[in-house]
Amino acid sequence: MIRIGHGFDVHAFGPGDHVILGGERIIHDRGLVAHSDGDVVIHALCDALLGAAALGDIGRHFPDTDPRLAGVDSRSLLRQVRVLLEQHDWLVANVDLTVVAQMPKISPHTDAMRAHIASDLRAAYMAVNVKATTTEALGYIGRGEGIACHAVVLLSHGQDPGS
Repeated sequence: MIRIGHGFDVHAFGPGDHVILGGERIIHDRGLVAHSDGDVVIHALCDALLGAAALGDIGRHFPDTDPRLAGVDSRSLLRQVRVLLEQHDWLVANVDLTVVAQMPKISPHTDAMRAHIASDLRAAYMAVNVKATTTEALGYIGRGEGIACHAVVLLSHGQDPGS
């Protein structure tokens, strides 16, 4: 059995000197406004994984009303989602992520993001893809108001997807 999941997340820019995307710290003249570290890549990925497994969404498992999650490293959330998937006998076959941002430049950081995500999911590096696009200066992203990410995942149930 296989399942496909889709996730989406967006955060507005605010004060700061960096953003965290895919677990990678990227120097930027602004930060992202969020209850956690604002990692839209990992938040979208968590939603896609949870959705594919029919286990709800990131807000259900990690509500932004929980003071213990203030400033949390989103990679720890991703590792918790992986454990939940394992408990339900789901394996990650592949992950495809699209970061939507006018700035900062994402492509120099995609290999590091892939490595972080593959490690946290205990998946093969080649099973994780991260790419970026702009909105050609259109809309809230094009105006530099924030960053978004789309995530698509494929899960397999009860068997190694590489076999």
